[in-house]
Formats: sequence, C-alpha cells, structure tokens
Amino acid sequence: MVNLLPQGIYTPLPTFFLPESEDLDLDTLRKHVVFVTKSGTTPVLAGSAGEACHLSAAECILLIKTARTALDEAGLTETVLVAGIGSSSTRETIQFAKDAADAGADFAMVIPPGYYAGQLAQKNMNAVKQFFIDVATESPLPVILYNFPDVSGGLDIDSDLVVDVVREHPNVVGVKLTCANVGKITLITALVDKPEFAEKYPRHNIAQHFQVIDGFIDILLPSISSGAAGAISGLPNVASKLCVKLWELASSGPAPNSPEYREAQRLQNMVALADGIAVRIGIAGLKMLTTRCRGYGSKSPRRPLLPIDEAEGDAVMGNEHIKNLLEEEEKLSA
Repeated sequence: MVNLLPQGIYTPLPTFFLPESEDLDLDTLRKHVVFVTKSGTTPVLAGSAGEACHLSAAECILLIKTARTALDEAGLTETVLVAGIGSSSTRETIQFAKDAADAGADFAMVIPPGYYAGQLAQKNMNAVKQFFIDVATESPLPVILYNFPDVSGGLDIDSDLVVDVVREHPNVVGVKLTCANVGKITLITALVDKPEFAEKYPRHNIAQHFQVIDGFIDILLPSISSGAAGAISGLPNVASKLCVKLWELASSGPAPNSPEYREAQRLQNMVALADGIAVRIGIAGLKMLTTRCRGYGSKSPRRPLLPIDEAEGDAVMGNEHIKNLLEEEEKLSA
C-alpha cells in the first residue's frame, strides 16, 4: 500500500539517550512513538528536534527500524513514519533515503546542507535547487522539503524555489516551513493548489496533492487559512491531544465569531504562549518537559548540549503558560 502524506499534527520525537553512556534508549522510543501515534499525531524521526546532527547514519536507521517495529506490534501498521535524511552531501543524503526506506520509513524529510551555505546561496540558490532535485530523483521515498534557516547556515528557501522544484520533480510531495512566514505559505498554496497546476504537474502518486506544513504550531490557525495542511511542532510531545483538538477545530472551517472559532482562538492562544516558552528552552528543555510529563526517558541531550538543571526545570514547569497547557491536556485526556 502506498501511503499519502497526512494532514494534521506531526510530532518530531526527541532522541532519547541513556543518561551515563549517551547510547540510544530504544525502550523509551518504543513507548513514546506509540503514545504520540495513539494521540492522533504523525511521528517524525531524526529531525532537528531529534538531534539528527548528533546521530550517526547507523543510529538514525536503527531509530526508524525500532519505531516501525513498535508501531506494527501495537497494531498501528498503517501509521505513516517520516524520517529526516538531511546530510552534508548529495551522495550521502541519497544513500540515507534508500536506507530509511529499507528500515520502514514512508517519507523522507530533506533539509539543505548548510556547511557551505554562502556558496550554496549564490546564483539564486541553484545549487540548493539541484540538491533537492538530485535527491528526489534517486530517493525511493517521497520527499518533503525542509526549510529551517536557523539550522542550515541561514539558507532560507523562498516560495519560487519551492514551486520550481515541485514543477520539476513529481517525487516532491510537501514542504515543511520552519520560518514562521505565513505569507510564504500563501504564495506556495496559491499556485500548487490550483487544479490546473496539479493536472500539469502531477505527483508520482496522482492521489497525492502537494502539501505545505507549518513548522510552528503557534501560528496554526492563521496558517490553515493560508492553505497549510498541518503543523510539525515539538509541543505535541507533551500536549498531543490539545494540539490535535486545535487542528480539528481550526481545519473544520468554523465561521468567524462562531463558538467553534472562538474555542479555536482560545486554544491557539494557549498553545502559542506555551510554545513561546518551549522554543526558548530548546532541545534540552523539550526533553525535560517530555520526561517530566510522560514519566519515562532521560532529560539529557547529547553533548555538547547540556541538560536543564533541576531548578530551571522546576521554574519551567511552574510557568503559568506551561501549567495552563498541561491542565488543558489533562482535561482532554480525562
């Protein structure tokens, strides 16, 4: 069965490590990937929230295999699994895509390499465009472009480049925009959502429409009105049901000032305020929140990142916006 890229909430899983050795904690991964999936979200492995830059290629593949097995054993065999496959060279990225497919991934999320960002940015980023096309040509998995300037040397993929790549390669099925640019979402969807565009530039799977996925859940409500098909955010690791509820309300097309729209606004405001805290505390903070809220795993990232100390963790957990988020999540879970 060929899976379609889902609409909705995606959860980028942290990579859990054993506290002393920093080896992969696969038991915690098995628990957490099942949890976020049963909560109604789509799991993402080996992305920026998963410390992909701290993992070897073999470790990334082991994460994918472990997650796929855990989902299948839990009866979640139809769950789509997205894997980050970004690497510094085109050659290695292509090999990574092939290995990820063999390991059980369904889609490959590809971030541009940022080591030579200054050179890659020359001539309207033709090298970046060619990178995406080369990877999409050889990848056995459908490709999701990933724009995150903060972790790719400042490379910021504009709407023209995205649309050009979509025109040129039918194996590119989506883009994740972690640039908080709602206007870019609008510009892309204004073109790719036209029936004549899909007819002229179909995907390999003609049932698959190109999808724009927001990389910040704090703008989910406005990004949906601009055509976004969902959001990838670290927040569902600790408040998955709330994030899914926000998606359900916001994507149902509620009329302005209706009770449904006002509730969507209430939840969006709550999520935005909490996400503002989560973004500031980074990877270490996300792992601390996940560990404290879920009751499993270690809060420690891989060095050189250092864990949040207990006092700072207590302060985050006691923050008004985080407390409101977790209280709302508890109500929905009950």
